[in-house]
Amino acid sequence: MGELKINLIQAKSVFIKSGLPGSDWVINPYNGCLFGCMYCYAAQIARWKHPNEEWGTYLDVKINAPELLKKELTKLEKRLKTKNFGSVFFSSVTDPYVGMEAKYQITRKCLEVLADFRYEGSIGIQTKSPLVTKDIDVLKKLKKVSVGFTVTTLDDKVSRFLEVKAPPITARIDALKKLHNNTISTYAFIGPILPYFINTEQKINELLNKLQEVGVNEVWFEHINLSPITKARLYQYLKKEAPELIPYFNQTDTKDYREKLEKIIQKALKGRGLKIGLGKVIYHRKLPKKK
Repeated sequence: MGELKINLIQAKSVFIKSGLPGSDWVINPYNGCLFGCMYCYAAQIARWKHPNEEWGTYLDVKINAPELLKKELTKLEKRLKTKNFGSVFFSSVTDPYVGMEAKYQITRKCLEVLADFRYEGSIGIQTKSPLVTKDIDVLKKLKKVSVGFTVTTLDDKVSRFLEVKAPPITARIDALKKLHNNTISTYAFIGPILPYFINTEQKINELLNKLQEVGVNEVWFEHINLSPITKARLYQYLKKEAPELIPYFNQTDTKDYREKLEKIIQKALKGRGLKIGLGKVIYHRKLPKKK
């Protein structure tokens, strides 16, 4: 990867209407992401601001985000006469807990703004970083919050291979357990479902068993989404590092592959008391609490 570039910027808005299913608003404390995951869809979305820079090498820090968020919440409260504007999601095109969060604490400060505002809507956080556990004190002040971790495998070698600079899976699992032990609601996002690595009944059962073990009671599954730019980037990497995997990724957008995978997931979920979800995410299930 290229040289790392950190840019301090002034955002024009930070509390943005969301187009994501299940979220009314989205907060992106940063533009870009330093984890550099090879399958990330955000690499395509972010390219218009950084057309000539490699995904994973730049980060725009929205240094005014907390102050801006406070102003935007106050303005909405005056207009809507409520402290509940719907569900809020951190984040859609970045990880809210990239390593630089330890220095700049933009996500933490935004959460503090929501807590001080006494926001009454639900707040969801999705990350790959155990840094979120540093904010348990703030999370406990929020009325309704859940923290989700992307968990695409149980093997640190696999996560290091495709989620290049992201924290290892074992650290994410430990963080989920710590959050659960501190009474923070947690979930796991099993997406994208990786071909070859996590598309067998045995692997999926092992993954679900481990998630239940650490207190996760909600899971999401999503097929891999290989848009042209994302696919080109991923395949360039695979051709160099593991060309034998390309045929497995080639089949992921076929009807036969997806139907077979969905049947495998349904079988693995059977008897776990999980509810069916709809939309782009192929499965949204609540896991029963482990006794």
